[in-house]
Amino acid sequence: MPKAPYIKKLETIEDFDVWEVDGEHIRNKINREFTNFGQHFRFDFIPTKEFWLDKQHGSDEKDYFIDHMLVEWHMMKNGVPYDKALEAADSLEKRERSKSDLMKKLEKKVSSINSDIPKEIYKEKLNKYKSVVEVCIVSGEAVRGLYFVDFTEGGHHFVYDFIPLNEVWIDDDLPPGERGFVILHELHERFLMSNGIDYAHAHRSSSIIEYKCRNNEKLLKEAMDVEIEKNKQILETIV
Repeated sequence: MPKAPYIKKLETIEDFDVWEVDGEHIRNKINREFTNFGQHFRFDFIPTKEFWLDKQHGSDEKDYFIDHMLVEWHMMKNGVPYDKALEAADSLEKRERSKSDLMKKLEKKVSSINSDIPKEIYKEKLNKYKSVVEVCIVSGEAVRGLYFVDFTEGGHHFVYDFIPLNEVWIDDDLPPGERGFVILHELHERFLMSNGIDYAHAHRSSSIIEYKCRNNEKLLKEAMDVEIEKNKQILETIV
């Protein structure tokens, strides 16, 4: 039985071992910023010739992520900065996603980013937060294909203008056990950015609070109650 965070070896591509890993364990114990996948030159705790894929809970996007990592890895090994390698890998991933049946279906429904959001985006609404904001579980595959290929975990309007102002989106690929931590992050970040704080500082502050709660889950409810109260101020500006 592989040791954490390894779950199982999926395949070998070129000379890379592709592993399914426990992303929740990685985010809790190793690096909060690990999301759907990663390779060595992005996260140096990953062995050089391994690609790590978080266990998928939504659609099967494995092939898109592997192709993405191949581009990143080879470019960064040759000294290309991460942002440039990411740009190239994103371009390839977008082209690959555009060929899928899902994207062909969605692209018929929307002609621009300002079009109505297709119903296929939404999976579930969490009523627990509806008095303050609509927290929606969304199809991560559809969001990545239609709006922003690097969408992961969650988001809100002040980061992604395609998300309605009164909504917070949570990727359906995120393990259900982590949703509370990510919702906390998004609400904290949403409030700060609604008050003019730039994304970098708002994200850093949100990550600190999220990480504290991941390490002591007993803090989550109190922290969530605080962020819900603060987000009521945003609601007041909408109505």
